[in-house]
Amino acid sequence: MTRPVVVGVDGSPQSRAAAEWGAREAARRGLPLHLVHAWINEPLYAPPVPDEPASRQLLEDHEGEVADRHPGLTITTALLPEMATAGLVEQAAGAELLVLGTRGHGPVMGFLLGSVGLPVITHSSRPVVLVRTSGTDQEPADQVPGNGGEGDEIVVGLKDLGQPAATLLEFAFTSASARGAAVRAVRAWGAPSLFGANPPENLEGDERDRHLDLETRHAEELVTVLAPWRQRYPGVPVIEHLRYGNAAEVLLDATAGQAALVVTGRRVRRPLLAMRAGPVTHAAVHHARPPVAVVPHED
Repeated sequence: MTRPVVVGVDGSPQSRAAAEWGAREAARRGLPLHLVHAWINEPLYAPPVPDEPASRQLLEDHEGEVADRHPGLTITTALLPEMATAGLVEQAAGAELLVLGTRGHGPVMGFLLGSVGLPVITHSSRPVVLVRTSGTDQEPADQVPGNGGEGDEIVVGLKDLGQPAATLLEFAFTSASARGAAVRAVRAWGAPSLFGANPPENLEGDERDRHLDLETRHAEELVTVLAPWRQRYPGVPVIEHLRYGNAAEVLLDATAGQAALVVTGRRVRRPLLAMRAGPVTHAAVHHARPPVAVVPHED
């Protein structure tokens, strides 16, 4: 069964940017595009008064805009008679990936349809891509004039090098192959809270040797985990990005160059009191300029 690229739209500039990004990605992968809109709002204090005709018109407007810009793309639509979070999670289950829009930069951001984005990320069984735009621009942030156009790297953050890494790398290499991009595999090592943001320079003797041995071991592990993907995708350039420091900071630094997409993970089963998406994913979602793909994985 061919899974479509699903985009949640709400009429905002951010959702239009998400629809444009989703259309490009669907075209790259040879997949259909499916636009959805949940027409029952998230209630706060009182039941909402839905307006189905207006919602249908909104969906038709989005479809027409995308069709005009991508005439060869297969586009379908669905009006979801339910609340956005539940509807989007349900639609994501049958999707290759789900695309949502986000607003602006900074430590606090809104997501498409208010606070819907984060719950969707943490409950979706499929990858969710968050596409940012600037101000009222309706282009993805990496397409706004002055930003230099799309980058040519898929940046993927790797922590656990077992099955989680395989899941993230499969998504990263598939995305890179579809757009002719490189994969930058990012891994942080060390304990920056002990020595500061940079590797310690005043280590001596055995302590320095242990430090160098640890760096060498992490480098060898990264080479090993990437080896089968290099063989599987010989046409995709691979960049090993191993840095000492905090994992979130290292990943964000790696996205500052030529990143077209940032790929990070979310554990499907987390401890009861743990963050639902993890600190590195939270940092990427809130601060990375390029679109961010959050890929669920098993431990």
